[in-house]
Amino acid sequence: MNFYQKLGPLVFGSRLRRLSEGFLSEVNKVYADLGIDFEASWFGVFYLLDKNGELSIHEISEVLEISHSAVSQMVKTLNENNLVALSPSKHDARKKIVVLTDSGKELLNQIKPVWEALEKTITEMTVGMEIFEHLMKIENDFLKKSLSQRIKNQMNV
Repeated sequence: MNFYQKLGPLVFGSRLRRLSEGFLSEVNKVYADLGIDFEASWFGVFYLLDKNGELSIHEISEVLEISHSAVSQMVKTLNENNLVALSPSKHDARKKIVVLTDSGKELLNQIKPVWEALEKTITEMTVGMEIFEHLMKIENDFLKKSLSQRIKNQMNV
């Protein structure tokens, strides 16, 4: 048992972060080994644009549940790499609409087989674990009452 495993619930967030960082690093290694210039952190934007065609930065932010600023920075990087294009919304010029460029679509075709293999791999690794149901329960519980409030309640604060 390592340090984190011994401490159990006390380091739950740290373990999730370590797991996430390791996971993203390994996926990025696959992209690099295959000569695909793609970052795992771009997945959400590419996936949403593949499924929806075009979305505003605000819509991407809401679906991914990350800050507008973080999405704007990511989209800026993708735009600088000619993977997405930005245009003003027809209904509200303040909104920017994001679409994949031809280069972005070509890249999407290269990364989809990685996504399929990744999904199969994780499915095989988690057979019988019900890990996704447990994660969803924790996420939903946090939506009902924040972790900070739960900790304070435990402390009678």
